Amino acid sequence: MSITIDPRQDTAQHRFGIPETTAPAPKRSGEGLPQTISADLGVPTVHRTVTDYANFDHGATTPALLQVADAVTKVQRRYGSVHRGAGYASRVTTGWFEAARAEVADFVGARADDQVVFTRNTTDALRLLAHCVPQDAQVFAWESAHHAAVLPWPGSRTTRLPVPTSTPHAAQLLREALQHSPSTTNLVVITGACNVTGEIWPVAELVAVAQEFGARTVLDAAQYAPHVALDIAALGVDWVAFSGHKLYAPYGAGVLAGRTDWLDAADPYLPAGGATARVHRDHTQWHRGPARHEGGTPNAVGAVAIAAACATLRSNRTTIAAHEAQLYARLHAGLAAIPGVRILAALGDRPNVGVVTFTVDGYEPSLVSQVLADEHAIAVRDGRFCAHLLCDAIAGDDATAIRASLGLATTGEHVDRLVSAVRRLVEHGPALSYVHTGDGWSAPADPRDLAEPLPW
Repeated sequence: MSITIDPRQDTAQHRFGIPETTAPAPKRSGEGLPQTISADLGVPTVHRTVTDYANFDHGATTPALLQVADAVTKVQRRYGSVHRGAGYASRVTTGWFEAARAEVADFVGARADDQVVFTRNTTDALRLLAHCVPQDAQVFAWESAHHAAVLPWPGSRTTRLPVPTSTPHAAQLLREALQHSPSTTNLVVITGACNVTGEIWPVAELVAVAQEFGARTVLDAAQYAPHVALDIAALGVDWVAFSGHKLYAPYGAGVLAGRTDWLDAADPYLPAGGATARVHRDHTQWHRGPARHEGGTPNAVGAVAIAAACATLRSNRTTIAAHEAQLYARLHAGLAAIPGVRILAALGDRPNVGVVTFTVDGYEPSLVSQVLADEHAIAVRDGRFCAHLLCDAIAGDDATAIRASLGLATTGEHVDRLVSAVRRLVEHGPALSYVHTGDGWSAPADPRDLAEPLPW
């Protein structure tokens, strides 16, 4: 199918040759909520209709907020080099970059002597901290964590705690491990919210256990920060790491915020310009503070984007929390009522950030997610979610599942559509016949041509 695209009318109807009358009205998040740039995204289905995109993949990547998109546009119009430039654009960009650092510090509840280092994402932030861990330190991490929080630490000095089955069990495992630590310098890696099940971990309780033994803590807040107010000073957490792309900002920027001593004592993460105070023939003097680990030209646009997202979320926490709690209860109850649907959990009775991970009897999770996408314009995620050890424990060895993670781009209609679509699949099967190829599932009778023109 060949479609001529009018750049003034770049809609799904024009792109895929579907009559304009099938276009849905834009669906908004809810009254008084921040809006995302994807609120009017229509996608084609195998039924030759264009349907409002139901986004249940917030746990992987969130669409940018309108406030974030506006901030990015503003900074790009005045784009200049960061630090040491005398020109107007450089001075403005540098000022915004450092103001973004202060905004993020407020967002996480940083202490006066904490520092905020901009990284690429949560994985990069945790790897930076692993680079700075003292040579005599022991690290403790639960096997239920995301791979980014399990894998970066020195293998010979890392203890992996088994997947806990309850809050008391998690605290017990940590206490027993710290009692037998061969070092007086210890770091405990705590997950804020589980990326597989959405369960909010008992952060304060686990920090208290760590502090009993003088251990430091780092909070993986990739799934936590978009949904729960962060206050690392109140929690007693030493460091926190999170990503912009899970916080309604674009890809390519993340944060490590917290104590300065380990960071200033370590060699630079990226030894390069910006990290250097003075280079001599026989030695190099490195900066202290965030610049020490931000070698090279920093992602100023990404830092501004994260700051805009932080400011927007911080001023709308109560409304967002109410919106997500209502949708989560509706989604969980709806899926739980469908015969053959099994909802996964690890710790049991814990609050949740808006994630329901499930399986459907008789269907591979990858097929379920493809049917939901092709036939109902619903985006979910399937697989093992970069948490293989946890999936082994709660779903079975090598088992996969379907994850529905909601957020600001999710509406009540989306929840009802997902529940109805899963029920329809259970009761009637897919609308088309699907075959498994090396790239996943596809329906030979699918009438769509999904080729999109390049965006440049």
